[in-house]
Amino acid sequence: MNAQKRTCLAIVLAAGEGKRMRSARPKVLHELAGRSLLAHVLTAVTAAGADRVALVVAPGHDAVVKEAKALAPDIEIFVQSPPLGTAHAVLAAKPAIAEGYDDILVAFADTPLVRPETFARLRTGLEHSGRAVAALGFLAGNPRGYGRLIQEGETLVAIREDRDLRGDEAEIFFCNAGLMAIAGATALPLLESIDQANAQGEYYLTDIVAAARARGLSAVAIDAPEDEVLGINDRLQLAGAEAVLQTRLKAAAMRDGVTFLDPSRVTLSYDTQFGRDVLVEPDVFFGPGVKIGDGVTIRAFSHLVGAEIGSRSIIGPFARLRPGASLAEEVHIGNFVEVKASTLGPGVKANHLAYIGDASIGAKTNVGAGVITCNYDGFAKFRTEIGEGVFVGVNSAMVAPVKIGDGAYIGTGSVITQDVSPDALALARSRQIEKPSWAKDFRAKRQKT
Repeated sequence: MNAQKRTCLAIVLAAGEGKRMRSARPKVLHELAGRSLLAHVLTAVTAAGADRVALVVAPGHDAVVKEAKALAPDIEIFVQSPPLGTAHAVLAAKPAIAEGYDDILVAFADTPLVRPETFARLRTGLEHSGRAVAALGFLAGNPRGYGRLIQEGETLVAIREDRDLRGDEAEIFFCNAGLMAIAGATALPLLESIDQANAQGEYYLTDIVAAARARGLSAVAIDAPEDEVLGINDRLQLAGAEAVLQTRLKAAAMRDGVTFLDPSRVTLSYDTQFGRDVLVEPDVFFGPGVKIGDGVTIRAFSHLVGAEIGSRSIIGPFARLRPGASLAEEVHIGNFVEVKASTLGPGVKANHLAYIGDASIGAKTNVGAGVITCNYDGFAKFRTEIGEGVFVGVNSAMVAPVKIGDGAYIGTGSVITQDVSPDALALARSRQIEKPSWAKDFRAKRQKT
C-alpha cells in the first residue's frame, strides 16, 4: 500500500436465502472450524485493513444481524429489499459508500476462505492511476457455469457470464470469483449506471467493468487459488470448504512444531493454539478456545473445547476437557476422565474414569478411578476445593460445597459431605460386616427349594 494510508469500506453481502442448505439456520451462520461463515469473512476484511464494515442482509434476517453485532459492534446494517441482483445489493449500502472511502471492498458472506492477504492484493490493484475496478479471479479445473474474465494484456475488459460467451471465450479457464475492489471516488457513479439489461431483470455487479470502460477507466483481474474462493450453497460444499480449511490450519500447526500422527483424523478450530513439540494422536477433536502448551501429548479419541493445557501434560486417550478446564504443567488426564470449569495444579493426576467439575485441585494431588465431584443439586452449581498432595481413593464422591485440606487422604469408597482437615484420613462408608458360612448356607437352602 502507499505510504499514506488508504481508507477502506468493506461491504459484505449476506442477502442470499440459502434454500439448498435445507436448514432452519441462515446459510451464513453455518460453521467452518468452529465459527460461522460470516465470522470468517468479517475477520478477513478487517485484517485486510477495512476501516468500516457494512453488512447487507435480506429482510427478516435478525439472527444474521445479531451474529454480526456480536462480532463487530460497530458494523452498519443495510437491508436489500427486494433482491434485484448483486449490484443492487451493494447499492443498499449507498449511505456508507457516499462517505468517501478510497477503496470499496465487496465480499460475500458465503465465501469464507478468502485470506486477508488476498483482499489486500485486491486493494493494491486500485493504486494505478485511472483504475476503477479490481476483480478477483481463479483458474478453474472445470470452468463450466462460471463467468469468465476477459483480458487484453493485463487489462480486464469484460466479465462474461457462461451463457453469454462468444467465439472461443469458452476456452478461457480464468473465472470470476465475484469479489471486487472498487475505487471509492467512482464507485457510486459506476454502480448507479448499471442497468437491468438481462433476462432476470437484475442489476449485475459484473457489469461494472463495462461501465468503467465506458467512462475511460480501466479494470484489472487479481488471481487467487480456486480452493480459496469456494462459495457455500449446500452442505456438500460446506464439507468441501471444511476440508480445505482443516488442511490449512493443520499445515500451519505442523510448520510451528506440532506432530499429527495422522492429520486427516484430527479436527482443529479456527483459534486452536499449540506450543512446540506437541504430539496429537488420531481421532482428536479441538473445539473453539483450546490452548496447548509445549511438549503436550494428546492421546487418541479425546475431545477438547475451551480448555487450557500446561506444558508437558498428557491427555487421554478418551478424555474430555470442557470449557473452563485449566490445567497446569505435567498434569495427567487419563481414559474416560472429564474435566469442566476446574483448575488443576502442577502434577495432578486423574488417570481413570473420573468426573471433575467446578473444582480446584492443588499440586501433586492424585484422583483415583471412579471419583466424582458432585457439583449440582438440581438447581445450582457448587465448588469442590482440594488442596495439594491429597490422595483421593477409588470410587469416592465429594459433595460440594466441600474443602479438602492439603495432604489429606480420602479412603476408598467414601462420600465426603463435610470439610476435611489437612493431613487427615477421611472415611465415609459403612463398616464391613462378615458372616461366616452365610453364602454356603444360602446356596444349600436355595438348592432344596
